[in-house]
Amino acid sequence: MSRVGYLFDLGCVPYRDAWALQQSVAAAVGQGAIPDSVILLEHPPTITYGRRTDEEELHVPADADVEIVETNRGGKSTFHGPGQLVCYPILDLNRHGRDVKRYCRDLEEAVIRALQAYELEARRFDGLTGVWLDRPPRKICSIGVHVSRWVTTHGYALNVDLDPAPFTEWITACGLEDAAFTTLTAEIGRSISVGDVRESAAEALGDVFDLSLEPLPASDVSDLWPQPSHERLAERSKGEQAPTDETVSVR
Repeated sequence: MSRVGYLFDLGCVPYRDAWALQQSVAAAVGQGAIPDSVILLEHPPTITYGRRTDEEELHVPADADVEIVETNRGGKSTFHGPGQLVCYPILDLNRHGRDVKRYCRDLEEAVIRALQAYELEARRFDGLTGVWLDRPPRKICSIGVHVSRWVTTHGYALNVDLDPAPFTEWITACGLEDAAFTTLTAEIGRSISVGDVRESAAEALGDVFDLSLEPLPASDVSDLWPQPSHERLAERSKGEQAPTDETVSVR
């Protein structure tokens, strides 16, 4: 029988606000106060980079309307913007195998299954994280995670209907020279919104991780996290690196 999980569908949220929410949810999941949780949202134009980003990857025009944020995930730079479905699974890997590489493969599998609803045969490439379409290779989804005390944060970003130019014109996305990026709209030849994709994405994630995801209204988010114990744990996790902390690249 599937475990119950929470599903938060939050619309468009500034990156830093969403990151703070992830930390609070992760603290609550880690202490068993709430079950595994999944956050679905979009971000305003934002470039994020991880611990292995080189300065040469960032070549953002001076007049670009974009926020730049350094994160605690592994890997290189990537771009977020409206028209991209961002999924942050906050899972306790004690319930999912304690294997970070397997977790990333499972995230990829969830995206591959979600895209099957649109008759797209997406795939993985050996040595690269993320989800691609082949012939010629073009990337449709980036993955980057952080795991602390076996609780996951960050996740995947699926390009649904946005201009992919910032991936190559503003940054060297994921540190990949000459990589091509695509969107779901471009691949299926008709306009599709993030809202259209959310249901299939949530269903695929629930299937892969054996979770029965219970939607919670966005208004419930602020009510769940004011507990002082959650806030203390989230703050403590910012300054500590537990022996089980791991990061996986966005590529």
